[in-house]
Amino acid sequence: MKASIIIPAYNEEKYIEKTLELALKQNYPDFEIIVVDNNSTDKTNELARKFDVKVFLEKNKGTLWTRERGRKEASGEVLAFLDADCLPDSDWLREGVKWFEFDKNVVAVTGPYDYFDSSSWYRFFSMFLQKNIYSFFNIFLQRIHKGAVLIFGNSFIRASSAENIGGFNTNITFYGDDTDTAKRLSKFGKIVFDKKLIIKSSSRRLKKEGMIKIPLLYVLTFFKILILGERK
Repeated sequence: MKASIIIPAYNEEKYIEKTLELALKQNYPDFEIIVVDNNSTDKTNELARKFDVKVFLEKNKGTLWTRERGRKEASGEVLAFLDADCLPDSDWLREGVKWFEFDKNVVAVTGPYDYFDSSSWYRFFSMFLQKNIYSFFNIFLQRIHKGAVLIFGNSFIRASSAENIGGFNTNITFYGDDTDTAKRLSKFGKIVFDKKLIIKSSSRRLKKEGMIKIPLLYVLTFFKILILGERK
């Protein structure tokens, strides 16, 4: 089963090289890597082209514009999404793809972020929250047919299922992209939250915009989409 690793990137010159180095070391026999540059003004595009990966330019701003471009360019049966500052272990791809091979009803798989450059207490609190609260809500929401939980920067989506939902909602620029996608995907099959499918991710955005503020915005948007059906 071929996999396509899709990495959206905007001004990621400080992080993209390390992410690509580790992505290329995946212990999996058949995969490609696609970097979608969201019109960066730094050396992101130049640095990405030094690696054996495909690089595309997407001028429309927004994470779902880049993910949708990556989806359209991908040739894999499974779409694996990474953020440009994530550090995947060598078995990350293999552990994610195996769910689709074992269960044909699975349309997506996701797992926790480990904010490796944050404080020890925040890493513990965040991991506890994701492994327990996120995983619980993922099961609960699917049982009541209201959606699911998806962490986009650590996610795997069956390519045919992404096609079934008509691709990603490019009306959403950032907040709510994962929730909207999970809600639409859940109508076509099962979304798995694998507690062991952990990926290291930078906490730089949390530090910049607020360790409490951003999680609250995520929660607010999450319930707006699930309950009110808002997508913009």
